Amino acid sequence: MPDETPTTNPSGLAPESLTGWGRYPAIEGHTARGEDLEALSRSAVLSRGLGRAYGDSALPPRDAAGPVVVTPLADRILAFDERTGVLRAEAGLSLATLRELLLPRGWFTPVSPGTRHVTLGGMVAADIHGKNHHVAGCFGRHVRALKIRTGDGEVREIGRDREPELFFATLGGMGLTGHVLEVEVTLERIETPWIYEESERRPNLEAVIETLAEASASWPMTVAWIDTSARGAAMGRGIVMRGRWATKDEAPARPPRKNPSVRVPFDFPSGLVNPVTIKLLNALYYRKHSRRKVAHVVHPETYFWQLDLLDEWNRGFGRRGFTQFQCVLPSSAALYRELLELFQRMGGCSFVTVFKDCGEAGEGMLSFPQRGTSLAVDIPMRKDGATQALVSAMIDVVIANGGRVYLAKDAVATAAQFRRMYPRWEEWMQVRRKYDPHGRLRSAQGVRLGLCE
Repeated sequence: MPDETPTTNPSGLAPESLTGWGRYPAIEGHTARGEDLEALSRSAVLSRGLGRAYGDSALPPRDAAGPVVVTPLADRILAFDERTGVLRAEAGLSLATLRELLLPRGWFTPVSPGTRHVTLGGMVAADIHGKNHHVAGCFGRHVRALKIRTGDGEVREIGRDREPELFFATLGGMGLTGHVLEVEVTLERIETPWIYEESERRPNLEAVIETLAEASASWPMTVAWIDTSARGAAMGRGIVMRGRWATKDEAPARPPRKNPSVRVPFDFPSGLVNPVTIKLLNALYYRKHSRRKVAHVVHPETYFWQLDLLDEWNRGFGRRGFTQFQCVLPSSAALYRELLELFQRMGGCSFVTVFKDCGEAGEGMLSFPQRGTSLAVDIPMRKDGATQALVSAMIDVVIANGGRVYLAKDAVATAAQFRRMYPRWEEWMQVRRKYDPHGRLRSAQGVRLGLCE
């Protein structure tokens, strides 16, 4: 990477309009970018990574006293042990770069989210999970050490045996316990860089949940797509997919090339994504899959990051954008029928819908997953505030049944709702106050949820 002097927006320069991937909300703020994260983090209120969190967790508060650090220029691999898979890298290193450099050499991240456009620092801050959560847990389980700058200005090396309370508060802490500067993590050795996948169509929610549970009992990676438009006996019908790394006998001889992406060239009209158009798309996608089980070897990017093949796909929701609601609930068809009925009754619609099993709760104090099944839906924003009302009502159902929503996706929950979903929030707050006594690290989400005083 060429040398670049760290830059910030000078005082008096007009701020930028910043959003998350959902493009809601939009907040004006200043950014700082460069290769020296230690220098940049001295005056910054938050680290933003690639800005791919869906809501406002990577946005500054409206009264921010400093810039937000954009980290991708700080992307050096500092050390990698080919024998053990232990990687040490700067926090701005992206999963996309890791894939290009290490997948052909037989190594992959032990946990992958649904996009390759995420940095190591972001993976720590959200304590990301993937299709293999029921086996591998969250990303934080595989993190050995972190170098961070806390709100009191100190740069610290932390881990399970060094300031462990700060370490576990940082996993899933949404960047509010410190700027992540470096990450040390153990990667997974793989036999081939290809995925063996089986998929089958299921006629309703009960069958999807049953088939997903059966797959999770013996497969390392499982996920389902469900039709959120179907009603009655067909409600929740979907496609269950299960995968594992292909063996040498199953995989092509050559490693997979990077898949090219097609860029969405303009913003679609707001309102084009609506219950009518989504119902049509859902029906077509469901019926496109064969009635028989399909088994084949697929490209890893097709399996892990299918949406990344359509660059800037968020423009399909128009300028009003969208919000993603992701929750985890006990694996009950009755509970999810209740949630889907509410979703439909209040005008919700979603084509990008992900349904997957989760294992034990993560180690982080604010880690999202817990034992059960997770649902994620992308909901277009409406002018009348109906989307916020819908999400809030769904959060109430989640709370009533012992679940929680994912902070990396949330843009709606209130402080009262948050505290009922995350029982360790007071413990987390004590750590934050200890290492950031003046409350220098702040985000828009942190203010909304009462995490920034």
